[in-house]
Amino acid sequence: MRTSARNHFTGQITSVKHGAVNDEVTLRADGGLEIVAIITHGSAASLGLAAGKPAFALVKASSVILMVDGETTKVSTRNVVTGSVTSLTKGAVNAEVVIAAPGGAQIAAIITNESVDRLGLAAGKPASALFKASSVIIGVDA
Repeated sequence: MRTSARNHFTGQITSVKHGAVNDEVTLRADGGLEIVAIITHGSAASLGLAAGKPAFALVKASSVILMVDGETTKVSTRNVVTGSVTSLTKGAVNAEVVIAAPGGAQIAAIITNESVDRLGLAAGKPASALFKASSVIIGVDA
């Protein structure tokens, strides 16, 4: 499968907590990264999501927020990937920043050049990528 989403994680569903409207789905991606998604109950049912089912998670790079020197346990977002900057490419206004986690997972974020400078981001610097569970799209192969 090919998509325009910059962040594509493959793995297996580890849990599905059913709700009346939304379900909380946890996917353990290759490399051990756990990603939590909030999707509609109808979508979870139509995809046949259950523990052990192979699936993938998509996250747009523009939905990823970067943080440095902060306590990642004191944020409301469910998904936090802590690691170090592996690449940084500046454009006219925005930059693409890629962070690698210790298990090998990589996540890309699109942020302003001003934010790159303010945060002091550079290759090798520690940083955390944060994204809300509602920003995650879950899919399965047909």
